Amino acid sequence: MFRTLGGGDFVAERSNRAHPHGVTELCDEGTRLYADALRIGRIARADIESAPCLIEFALLHPDPDDVDWLRPVQPSVALAQRLHPIERDIAERRRLSVALAEAFDPFMTLGAQPVTSEHSITVLEGSDRINTALNLATAQCRTEMLTIQPSDDRFSERSLAQGLERDKPLLERGVRIRTLYQHTARYSPQKLAYVAQLAMGKAEYRTIDEVVERLIVCDETVAFIPTRDDQQVALELRNPGLVRYLIKVFEFMWSRSVPLSAGAPYEPAPGGITDIQYSIAKLLVEGHVDEAIARRLGMNVRTCRAHIAKLAQALGSGSRAQLGYLIAQSGILQHDD
Repeated sequence: MFRTLGGGDFVAERSNRAHPHGVTELCDEGTRLYADALRIGRIARADIESAPCLIEFALLHPDPDDVDWLRPVQPSVALAQRLHPIERDIAERRRLSVALAEAFDPFMTLGAQPVTSEHSITVLEGSDRINTALNLATAQCRTEMLTIQPSDDRFSERSLAQGLERDKPLLERGVRIRTLYQHTARYSPQKLAYVAQLAMGKAEYRTIDEVVERLIVCDETVAFIPTRDDQQVALELRNPGLVRYLIKVFEFMWSRSVPLSAGAPYEPAPGGITDIQYSIAKLLVEGHVDEAIARRLGMNVRTCRAHIAKLAQALGSGSRAQLGYLIAQSGILQHDD
C-alpha cells in the first residue's frame, strides 16, 4: 500500500520481515536516517540498507536526477498519506453506526428503563465491551466530555483511529472536549498528530506533570475508570455522587495544568533544576523506585534515569542514598511554596 520503488518492493518487504515495526514506532536507525535526509535534502540508497522501513513506509522516494540517491517525503505529506485510510475507515464506520441506530430505534422505547442504584456501577470486561460502552456514552453526549489520558507507549494507529472515530462527531455537533495529558505528551508525535486532527471547535488540551489514572466523563452523568493496568477491565459509573466527585478531581488538576500550546513546561528553575526533575525529586524523596516514577510521569524508565542522573550531577551527589539527602537539604522541594 505504501510501496513506491517498483522492483525494489520485494526487497523492502522481505527485509522488513526481519525488521518489523509500525510507522508510529519508527526504529532508532530509521529515525536518524530520515532526519538526516530531511536536513540534507537527499540520502544515498546504500546508506539505508539498515533501515528498509523508510522505503516500506514511503518516507523516501527516488531522486529523479540520480538513481543512486533518494529524496525524503516531507513529514506533512507522509502524515497525510497515513491518515487518509484512517479517515476513510472512520467515514465507513459512521455510516455503519447510523444504519445500526436506525435498526435498533424501534426497540429503544421498549427497552428503556430508569437506571436504578443497583445498576449505577457496571463492570466492563474486555476491550470490545469497554469500547462499545464508550461509543454509546459519547454518541449520547451533548454538552461536554472530560478525559484524563496518561501517556501510553502502546498508543498506535489503531488507538488513533478509535479516538478520532469517537471524538470528531462530538466536536462536529458542538460538544466541548477537555483533555489532560502528562507533560511528556508534548514530545509524542502520535499524540501531537492526534491533537492536530481535533484542533477545532471546543477541544482543549492541557498537560500536567503527574496525572491520576485514565478517566472519561460524559455530560456529568456517566464516568469510566480502569480497574486493571492492562485496561481490560473498567467500571462504568452512573452514580451521581461518584460522578460529581470525579469531576471535582478533574477540575482540581485542570486548574493546575498548562495549555498544550503554551510551550515547553520544563524550563530550568533558578537553581538549574527543571520542572520535570523537580517532580522526580519529590517522588524520589517519597521512596518511589525508577519504574514507578516513570509510570507516574508518563515516560520510559531510560528517560527517567537520565533525568535522575542530571539531578544527581546538579546537586553533586555520588550515590542514590546521598541524592535523597541532598534533595531534602537543597530546598528545591519548596519550589511550589
